[in-house]
Amino acid sequence: MPNMSLKRNEMPVQEPNIRNKNFDEVALGYTAEQAIDEAQRCLNCKNKPCVGGCPVKIYIPAFIEKVAAGEFEEAYKIISESSSLPAVCGRVCPQENQCEGKCVRGIKGEPVAIGRLERFVADYHNANSIAEVELPKQNGHKVAVIGSGPSGLTCAGDLAKKGYKVTVFEALHTAGGVLVYGIPEFRLPKAIVEKEIEGLRKIGVDIETNIVIGKTVSIDELMTEFGFEAVFIGSGAGLPKFMSIPGENLKCVYSANEFLTRINLMKAYRDGSSTPIQHAKKVAVVGGGNVAMDAARCAKRLGAEVYIVYRRSMDELPARREEVEHAEEEGIIFKTLCNPVEILGDEGGCVRGMRCIEMELGEPDASGRRRPVEKAGSDFELDVDCVIMALGTSPNPLIKSTTSGLETQKWGGIVADENGLTSREGVYAGGDAVTGAATVILAMGAGKNAASAIDEYLSNK
Repeated sequence: MPNMSLKRNEMPVQEPNIRNKNFDEVALGYTAEQAIDEAQRCLNCKNKPCVGGCPVKIYIPAFIEKVAAGEFEEAYKIISESSSLPAVCGRVCPQENQCEGKCVRGIKGEPVAIGRLERFVADYHNANSIAEVELPKQNGHKVAVIGSGPSGLTCAGDLAKKGYKVTVFEALHTAGGVLVYGIPEFRLPKAIVEKEIEGLRKIGVDIETNIVIGKTVSIDELMTEFGFEAVFIGSGAGLPKFMSIPGENLKCVYSANEFLTRINLMKAYRDGSSTPIQHAKKVAVVGGGNVAMDAARCAKRLGAEVYIVYRRSMDELPARREEVEHAEEEGIIFKTLCNPVEILGDEGGCVRGMRCIEMELGEPDASGRRRPVEKAGSDFELDVDCVIMALGTSPNPLIKSTTSGLETQKWGGIVADENGLTSREGVYAGGDAVTGAATVILAMGAGKNAASAIDEYLSNK
């Protein structure tokens, strides 16, 4: 019997005043009963618009139908045909703008909670599956993947399933890319990422850490001395941006990348950490995207009073609405329509405050959002002892500067077509290394497209 409720099943979560003091996962996940009830809201539409909204083209109605019938492992098999990281996507994918944004149930009510169901299915499989993974038959071809973030892991997984011998080269000491250094534990537990990566290892993917492409070895050497027939560049966008205002070189001014890496990868929040971080009393996070929300919520869990400083209004915040709501519930203070103009320091070179100016919204700019304009004479000082800049990132220039024949954009992104092919034969690229900072699922979609193109290229070759 279909469930015609206009409202979706709520996701159980930790209470705000409890979770803002720990790094445990905020969302607790559906029970089997909740998952079945939610799956029964799906109408299994004839045109299946939700599939068109998914960058990796998961056959959504089919897996939801299995959930509705209580056949959770069968549902996992359907998802895993398209996605190498279902437990990750179910947690961090912006479904509201993609599959759920296309859901017919959303016209007169709330869309089916596709992301929550994907998370439930993946978690059920990880907790209960004991089936042995069958190693795909090898086809004798070797492919190198640079970077173990979402685009690299997706490309590697898809190629390994086709029988390619894939080696992933990761610069850090732990595989996972932005999934391990950028996204906090309370949104994406690292044990989940490790489990997904272990699944790729079981189908034959080799992962080499502490290898900096362009320093340890170059792409040219991979394709000549090491015999890789194709290379996929999924190195992400890890070069942080700053505002170039006075005081950015003071102590306790961080890029969000550094701050989150220390917290997420190095566990700086733990007592006795070998990579400690300043436990500030009052923190300003400059920016309004998901990374700004992550940094602010981490700082709150370290005991600080935290401000989000954003030059537009709440309506223009680019962060996911769910993340903004969670931040508000946890006590983050939003100081919108204001912009930093100087970071103030004390005699010891530490942050003692930040001078800001109020803004008002003018005409729309190229992005379609109203342009913020300074209000004359509206300067004020914000009392903080730490500033975190969450203003976006760009690709690291190391790979382009050490690879012959690789065309790049002026801002640093690698030039690649819709299939990931770059200006150099046999070299493909995708994800943030091409587009600049974007979402995990878009990076996965790029990795998937590139894997298909590499397969076609090597098959024809």
